[in-house]
Amino acid sequence: MNKRLSILVAFLALAIHVQAQELNAKVSVNSDRIQGTNRNVFTTMEKALNQFVNTTRWSSSALSVNERIECTFSITILEQLSENNFRAELFVQSRRPVYNSSYSTSLLNFRDTKFDFEYLENAVIEMRQNTLGSNLEATIAFYANLILALDFDSFSPLGGSLFYRQAQNISSLAQSNMGWSGWSAFDDNKSKGSIINAWTDESLKPFRELLYTYHRKGLDEMAANPDRARTTLLNALPALKELRQVRSSEILLQMFGDAKLDEIVAIAEKANKEEKKELYDLLRNLYPTMSDRLEPLKK
Repeated sequence: MNKRLSILVAFLALAIHVQAQELNAKVSVNSDRIQGTNRNVFTTMEKALNQFVNTTRWSSSALSVNERIECTFSITILEQLSENNFRAELFVQSRRPVYNSSYSTSLLNFRDTKFDFEYLENAVIEMRQNTLGSNLEATIAFYANLILALDFDSFSPLGGSLFYRQAQNISSLAQSNMGWSGWSAFDDNKSKGSIINAWTDESLKPFRELLYTYHRKGLDEMAANPDRARTTLLNALPALKELRQVRSSEILLQMFGDAKLDEIVAIAEKANKEEKKELYDLLRNLYPTMSDRLEPLKK
């Protein structure tokens, strides 16, 4: 094989490898609260997690570099329970670009406060078929699939179904490990088990369809026709009131509010007074503890 052909083969292999990855993630591990211990374990943990998230092929979807989903996983170590066991919390965020603009909209903005895990220094974290090596691997893989599910739902109706199924499979496997925290849907309505049960609840499919309407028919049309796009987006929101009647919708409403409430208020700035009042009444009913964030709608 001549040198030019070798370079071409290497270039094609690199292109295939790049397209195989769906996430452009930044994983950080903050261990400032932990004193008098081996600090190198947190450095290797952070490096292993960045490698895991950014090089795992989560699906057969081929995304170009500029299509990779921007997201962050921020881990704060709260306590070192033993040499290799830790109690932490995880803050997960993901964003999606809005068509024909420089604006990115938040899709996920969630804090997981029940996150205990084991990690051995220099251990490699990787996905294996139908098995999980640790709660650390399971938790990060779960949220990686949730990020993908929300993103794909925002671009096509029910487009994220594959990733919800993969997250559900991870949840089922994780719940079989009795010592892993944060999974049981019976103990906590904010657990990962509760989250994926809600997203895969057939009666809550309209919630997923709302994600498509909000993003693809609303935000993505803002540049071309802002008035029509704003009307479409705001007119879709009353569906949240009906979805609230489904018991498992509570966590989805919280996640939607955490990601979208400030954005909705900003979009409604140019709506008329009557539209603002209707929106204020709707959102105040859905998010009574977040009423301070709705104050601009009263102007």
